[in-house]
Amino acid sequence: MVTISIQANLTDAKSWTALAQRCEAAGFDALLAPDHPGTVASPFVALAAAASVTERIGLGSYVSHAGIREPLLLASDVAALDVLSDGRSRLALGAGHTPAEWDMLGSSRPDVAGRVQRFTAVAEACRALLAGDEVTVDGPYVYARAARLDSPRPVQSRVPFTFGGGNSALLRWAGRHADVVALSGLGRTLADGHSHETRWRGEDIDWQVELIEQGAVDRKASPPREALVQAVEITDDAQAAAHHLAERFGSTEREVLSSPYVWVGTEDEILAAMADHERRWGITRYVVREPDLDAAESLVTRLHGGGGTVQQAAH
Repeated sequence: MVTISIQANLTDAKSWTALAQRCEAAGFDALLAPDHPGTVASPFVALAAAASVTERIGLGSYVSHAGIREPLLLASDVAALDVLSDGRSRLALGAGHTPAEWDMLGSSRPDVAGRVQRFTAVAEACRALLAGDEVTVDGPYVYARAARLDSPRPVQSRVPFTFGGGNSALLRWAGRHADVVALSGLGRTLADGHSHETRWRGEDIDWQVELIEQGAVDRKASPPREALVQAVEITDDAQAAAHHLAERFGSTEREVLSSPYVWVGTEDEILAAMADHERRWGITRYVVREPDLDAAESLVTRLHGGGGTVQQAAH
């Protein structure tokens, strides 16, 4: 089954709670908040407010930054959200990429190997704490001494864990450990510290999926794949739209039209593309940003039987 979630920023209380209620009523899988200290609101405070006006929709950060988040504090936030939402919280974690976020906290961004090792240590410690274990880690990237999460304990016996990123070693790790692997289509961080190269070629995604499968070799099934949708354009002229999007993202029209990171074309064409993405890459989950909420809501309606399904659209 294909699911769609919304990633959104808190700007004010009234619009945020209204958004949470709208997303739940529409049938979105989750409401997700970005985690970039200094530039967006605290995701867990925002999501606690959303929990108070909803009953079913999943809630989580997307994604928290392992480079600057301490395991005990992050696990405590996730557990508190789980209590307030009666078991709807999710843990999502990435290695981090934005140098400014390290700089503002008085440190510097480690090299790739350092970010990988820090991520692994934070993820393993955080998941162990949420599971009720006592954690001691003696560096070099994470330090904890007999850390415990006594209260509050999560409502869920196992809080779902999403890995978000594209590093090769971490994709293998995620294949072994994650409940969901979120792919963003983003490559190397550019000089501004925020923008990225695109990594939308089918061959690139093939390779990332292969790494996930390698990591999952000893599991009964590899984890579901999720794509972060970078652009949405509902149009009767997909070719023209793809041309403009290719220029915007430094890609090609062919890559845009075949990419799971872009929805372009009619609703039927987008649903057919989703079926292709599931067959080729096992992508059954999508995250869409709030500016594209209207288009995403229409597709959720189609997916839930209000005018077609992915399978129907593919034939």
